[in-house]
Amino acid sequence: MASPSAVRDAGTSFIGGRIPMWVPVLLGFLTAVGPISTDIYLPAFPAMEQTFHTSAGNVQFTLSIWFVGLAIGQITVGPLSDRFGRRSPMLIGNALYAVASAVCAFAPDITTFSIARFVASVGASTSLVIPTACVRDMVPDRNAGARMMSQLVMVMGVVPILAPMLGGLVVEFVSWRIIFWASAAYGAICVALILFVLPETLPYDRRVALSPFTLVTRYVTLIRDRAFASHALITAFSTFMSFSYLTAAPFVFVQLFHFSPLHFSMLFGFFAVFMIGASQVNGLLVGRIDSGKLLMGAICLSVTGGILLVAVSLWSAWYAPPAWQPYEVWLVIAAMLLALAPTGIIFPNAMMGALADHPSLAGAASALAGTLQYVLGAVAGVVVGQFPAVSAIPMAGCMCCGAILMFLMGLVRPNRQNVN
Repeated sequence: MASPSAVRDAGTSFIGGRIPMWVPVLLGFLTAVGPISTDIYLPAFPAMEQTFHTSAGNVQFTLSIWFVGLAIGQITVGPLSDRFGRRSPMLIGNALYAVASAVCAFAPDITTFSIARFVASVGASTSLVIPTACVRDMVPDRNAGARMMSQLVMVMGVVPILAPMLGGLVVEFVSWRIIFWASAAYGAICVALILFVLPETLPYDRRVALSPFTLVTRYVTLIRDRAFASHALITAFSTFMSFSYLTAAPFVFVQLFHFSPLHFSMLFGFFAVFMIGASQVNGLLVGRIDSGKLLMGAICLSVTGGILLVAVSLWSAWYAPPAWQPYEVWLVIAAMLLALAPTGIIFPNAMMGALADHPSLAGAASALAGTLQYVLGAVAGVVVGQFPAVSAIPMAGCMCCGAILMFLMGLVRPNRQNVN
């Protein structure tokens, strides 16, 4: 096994050269810490409510706490990675995530669990923002970067497909606490991979000074750049749409449509398969079709799915006869699939569009974009929770709103091709 210093030094040779296939696999595995930790415990909500003798709202609130921690962590760790390199912040963050997840596993009450969950989210944020900056370090070309991001989406998507299914099995046969022991083990594996395998992609001569003034100036520069702001908001509203689904889906499918936790987990995996498939189609098309055109095409598909989802939900709730109910669930699933699957194309192209013009600020740019995503993710959870849980309408409305806002951001972004 190579020493950490040898691995660190070897990474600089990838920049501008051929990237080994295992690099996006590794980065995808690290990035999956965030999605797996979000998805795996959704089927456990009812069991946690009983264990902690608390309300469903308090258990759902832990998901918002998770999103807030991710947002705070990302906006902090991005500039740190521009100053100290990519490996060290991820090493510390994943160690923190592993320890905090273990605390979640034996938490005696919802308060302890919530605090540990927040700490875990701050640690996990390092693996959400830094791998994207690593891609920008190694692949400056926008189209090539979008292809590599598509590979990341494929790898990071495999684990979240399995996560909710495993979570559903755990809840049905053993204690939900096993979920968080498994999360702690995942974090420990990530620590080992970062220490012994992950190359350092940011050379010393490209690192930038860090001070409060510099930090504020850096973020102001990014916000004022129309290319960055529009693309970052596209990823953020895509997250708003996705997290509206994540927050409301357990109620809609388990309580309204009477899915078992295991069947709900399988449906979750079904959606993820199509999102990963879309990301791979994107990888094949980028370079042949301009990434900006692919982005707008995918957004239009999402908008269509969102509008259809609202139409089906409204018709089912207000006008449909009782005989319509058995068909409602299949139409809802079809419309959600049309809305969610294109995110596999939207995310890599929008993220590379946000980072393309800022090679020296890749960490800060990735952090700010990620923070916007999880802030709007937390907002989605709060907004969905304000509506009475008697139909699929709140979920449909929020998902459609996110898709339409993506479209509006797509209209105002600079219409340039192959930005490097």
